[in-house]
Amino acid sequence: MDATDRQLLALLRTNARTPVAKLASALGVSRGTVQHRIDRLIADRVLLGFTVRTASEADPHRVRALMMISVEGDRSDAILDALRGYSEVRAMHTTNGRWDLVVELGADSLGAFDEALRRIRTIKGIANSETSLLLRSSRVE
Repeated sequence: MDATDRQLLALLRTNARTPVAKLASALGVSRGTVQHRIDRLIADRVLLGFTVRTASEADPHRVRALMMISVEGDRSDAILDALRGYSEVRAMHTTNGRWDLVVELGADSLGAFDEALRRIRTIKGIANSETSLLLRSSRVE
């Protein structure tokens, strides 16, 4: 992956629906080059897909947080399966170090967020957790 690929990915992160002609213009290359690079990034599994952000996810007043979870024994898979059933869960990551899992959460209000935390903390196998609200985010491109 070279600098042009990284710039292309940054443009697609901003708006995955940007027309190929506009991407080509921004990158200073041909439309065919952009399409070839997108196809290669997909084939190489660097670009895994395109997504949609709904209005509620883009809402700056939405409550967002990271929850770090310590797992009892070998319960990680069971906890990940349980978390997949929560609409507030945006992403899940396994990690090393003090915490076994990092879960990205989003809710429409503090009340809904509190309720989600209460339900998640009752999942069998969660030994300990720590949650931090995300106050402001910046995109690195």
